[in-house]
Amino acid sequence: MDEATRLALLNRWQHGFPLCPAPFQAIGQALGLPEAQVIEGYRQLQQQGAISRIGGVFTAGSGGAAVLAAMAVPPDRLEAVAAKVSAHPGVNHNYEREHRYNLWFVMTGPDRGAVEQAMRELEACTGLPALRLRMRRAYRIDLGFDLRHAVSTDVRPQPVAPVPLAADEWPLAALAEEGLCGEPRPFEAWGQALGQPEEQVIRTLEAWLARGTLRRFGVVVRHHELGFDANAMTVFDVPDDRVDQCGAALAGLSGITLAYRRERAAGWPFNLYCMVHGRDRGVVRRVIEEAIDTAGLQRHPHAVLFSRRRFKQVGARRFRPHPVPGALVPAAAVA
Repeated sequence: MDEATRLALLNRWQHGFPLCPAPFQAIGQALGLPEAQVIEGYRQLQQQGAISRIGGVFTAGSGGAAVLAAMAVPPDRLEAVAAKVSAHPGVNHNYEREHRYNLWFVMTGPDRGAVEQAMRELEACTGLPALRLRMRRAYRIDLGFDLRHAVSTDVRPQPVAPVPLAADEWPLAALAEEGLCGEPRPFEAWGQALGQPEEQVIRTLEAWLARGTLRRFGVVVRHHELGFDANAMTVFDVPDDRVDQCGAALAGLSGITLAYRRERAAGWPFNLYCMVHGRDRGVVRRVIEEAIDTAGLQRHPHAVLFSRRRFKQVGARRFRPHPVPGALVPAAAVA
């Protein structure tokens, strides 16, 4: 496919993906392409690793549980420990970062108890303690990437905290986590799997978007494969009575892709986080410096943790059962 078509398929439909019986046909009509070419284009992009899926990105608090965790791993053990962490089916992100706490991952599960049990299993398996840095408030999170720029510049209003999904809504949420199949009528296929009319599936997804349960439904890109590999997490130690003000200020700035408040932990005083994803390390640093000045964070202690390696990046499993609950790669199987 030509570059203009590739960009349109990737960029335009991260938001506003057509929730209608024939969404790929609707995209084709908007782009002047046959439906079959659109479906084949997304198939190729997924095979190339440019996208992980076409599906839903749920707001924190919609259901299930997750925790950001960090380990201080001896350098000579890093790859072996990272392999054990990545092998756990509940881990959806696992990165090396430039810090004494050098391994950062997200553990997901159906509830907080399951997540904590999985964390204890990993600690026992690796022999290393892990920080648990639970989300307190999201100011800006997972809004997609504008692929036309050196850093993501998309700024959109954030929805209010959602009402958690009811138990009978989890099966559809699990399908939205997994992503659409490459069929002309994918929502009909979901409806058949759930024993629901296609129209009901679409109406439910629309309602979830309207009430903030879904932050977005659309193309979920893999930013490393698309050149956004100079990403940095900046953490701040902000007085509790100022953190919401500073977090809201960060969330409104162009170039900030994520901003949220997390719990502090022993030996880890930071409570405000932001992410910048970019193509160039120098540009990312300039965005961070400008954000610190604009959000009034100059006097607060902070640290910048650039990513070094990505060990794992897959969709969260808050609503889908783990393939092998609690499974870990045996120590003997990890180099």
